[in-house]
Amino acid sequence: MSILKSDTQPPLKLLLVDYNSHKTHILSEAFDNEHYQIEWASASGMPLLHRVRESKPDIIIIDIESPDRDMLDSLNMLSATAPKPVVMFSEDQNSQVITELVKAGVSAYITGGVDTQRVRSIIDIALARFKEHQNLKQELADTKQKLSSQKVIEQAKIWLMENKHCSEKQAYHHIRKIAMDNSQKMEDVARNILSLANMLGGSHG
Repeated sequence: MSILKSDTQPPLKLLLVDYNSHKTHILSEAFDNEHYQIEWASASGMPLLHRVRESKPDIIIIDIESPDRDMLDSLNMLSATAPKPVVMFSEDQNSQVITELVKAGVSAYITGGVDTQRVRSIIDIALARFKEHQNLKQELADTKQKLSSQKVIEQAKIWLMENKHCSEKQAYHHIRKIAMDNSQKMEDVARNILSLANMLGGSHG
């Protein structure tokens, strides 16, 4: 199923970062106004992150002869603070450089000449890869949060068992009841219990 514009979808907004004007103009010919809205950005202009925050593109296309350390740093900063799918056209075929760029968030890295017939499919693939990567990152973050929450609740249960002389089941229901009565998350109640334990000088594992 194509990710391109349907009757109800607006054109994709492309930020075209120009480091090689000849190839960039060739690229632009592959984008029609029906499916794409192109915004040009000169390599000599404002930093990439600022440009992305200002224009809020759906995808970034970078045309550069050979990516350097500054480009890699910009992409890492972008990936950490304002992630967007990135397609890079370059002449550099160094496998180590390509690996670093992919780690920095480049969804598609294209070397050699520009095949205008393939550009739209490259955009689709980059968007799909980016979406999958972001979903995996979110799943990982959710899993880490869940494990952290479980650990906090477990520590609070242990403190209650040791200091209130109750069973594990009673400790759990005590935390759960407080959470329900006060419309709080069990994790937040557990953290409050552990904060109180610290104030009282009690141990909690």
